[in-house]
Amino acid sequence: MKELDEVIGRVRGWRRGWHERTKLQRIDLYTRLTLCALPWVFLATWGLLPLGKAFGQGVVAVSLAVAFLVVNAAQCVLSNRNVAPAFAHYRGAEPFPLRRLRLPAVLLAVLTGLLVALAAVDGVEEAGLSLLVLDLPVAFTIPYVLLVSVRKFLLHCSAFAVVVLALLAAVGVPGGLLFGAVVSLVVVFLLVLTSTRPSAWSLSVMWQAEEARDMQARLAVAEERLRFGRDMHDVLGRNLAVIALKSELAVELAQRGNAAAVDQMVEVQRIARASQQEVRDVVRGYREADLPTELLGAKGVLEAAGITCTVEGADGPAGIGAPPAVQAALGWVVREAATNVLRHGDPRHCVIRLTTAAGAVVLEVENDGAGAVSEVGGGGSGLAGLRERLAALGGSLEAGAAGDGLFRVTATVPLTAPAGRLSPATRAPSPEER
Repeated sequence: MKELDEVIGRVRGWRRGWHERTKLQRIDLYTRLTLCALPWVFLATWGLLPLGKAFGQGVVAVSLAVAFLVVNAAQCVLSNRNVAPAFAHYRGAEPFPLRRLRLPAVLLAVLTGLLVALAAVDGVEEAGLSLLVLDLPVAFTIPYVLLVSVRKFLLHCSAFAVVVLALLAAVGVPGGLLFGAVVSLVVVFLLVLTSTRPSAWSLSVMWQAEEARDMQARLAVAEERLRFGRDMHDVLGRNLAVIALKSELAVELAQRGNAAAVDQMVEVQRIARASQQEVRDVVRGYREADLPTELLGAKGVLEAAGITCTVEGADGPAGIGAPPAVQAALGWVVREAATNVLRHGDPRHCVIRLTTAAGAVVLEVENDGAGAVSEVGGGGSGLAGLRERLAALGGSLEAGAAGDGLFRVTATVPLTAPAGRLSPATRAPSPEER
C-alpha cells in the first residue's frame, strides 16, 4: 500500500505541475499572439481605409499609398519577429541585439516620410490623416517599449511626435488636423505602453513563480539526497563496525579451534540480513529510528564487543515519555554515538543517560578510553548529520573530551518541538513530497 500511495502521489504531483505549466504556456502564447496581431489590425483598418482618396489623385498619390502599405506591412513583419526576443530581454533571460532595431527604425523614418508626402499631395482625406498618424508608430513601439524604461520611452515618443508635427506643418497641414495628429499620437503611445508592459510584467511574474517552483523541487531533491546519505551512514555505520568486530573474533576463535566461531559467524549473518532490510527501508523513505529499540541495540552491540554498557532513564519521561519526533531524533544520536564508541579509542565502560532539564530531553553518551578520541566530523559526516537533525527540532549537539579520559556526546532536544518544524531529514517524506 505504501508503494501504491507513493506512485499515486508522484502521478498527482506530476499532473498538477504539468497542468500549471501548460496553463502558463497558453497564457504566454495568447499574450504574444495578441501583441503580434495588434499591428496588423491597425494596418487593416486605420492604416488602409484613409488611403482610399489617393487612388483618385493621380499616379504619384497612388504610388505613395502603395509604398506606404508595403512599408507598413514590412514593419509589421519585423515587429512580430522582435516580440519574442523583446520579451526575453524584459524578463532578463537574454539581451536584445540592438542591430535588430536598425531596419525597423529606418522603415519608421521611411513610413513617416511617405505619410508627409501623402499629406503634401493631398493623397489622404483630412479626417483620415489622424488615423494614419495613429497607425504610424504602432508596429515599431510594441517591441521597443519592452527594451527601454518608461521614462526613456516617453521621451523618445515625445521627440518623435515633435518631428512628425513639424514635418506636417511644413507641408501646410492646417492647425486643426495637427491637433488631431497630436491626440492620435498621445493615444497610440499610451495604448502601447499600458497594454504591452503590464502584459510583459504579468508574464514575467508568472514565469518567475514557475522557476521558483522548479528551484524548490530541485532543492527538495538535494535535501532528500542529503537525508538519504545521512541515513545510509547511520544505518550501515554501526552494523558494519559490529560485523568487522565479530568477524575478527570469529577468525581468532577459528584459529584456536573453538566452536564458538560458528556462533559468531551466524551472528554476522543475522546482522548482515538486518542491514539489508534497513537499507531497503531507507531507500523507500519510511524508516524512522526508534529510541527504545536503539537503546537496546546499542547496549547489546557494545556488550557483545566486551564493553560494559549502562542505560539510565530509558523508562522515564525523558525516554518513553518524550514525543515521537524527539524519540526518533535521539534514536539516531544513540546509534551514531554507539558506532563511534566501537570505532574509536579503547573503551571498557559506556553510560547512556536520559534526563529532562528546562523543558528539554538531554541525552548523554559517555565512555572511557578516549585518550586518542576526537570529535568525528573532520573526515566523516556522523555528528554533522546529527546536528542537522537536531537543529530541525530546535535542539543541539555537543561532543568532546570530558576529562579523566572520558568522551561525552550530549544531545538536547526541546520537549515542545513542533512537528511542523520537522524536515525530511527527521521524518519519512510523504508521497506528495517525493
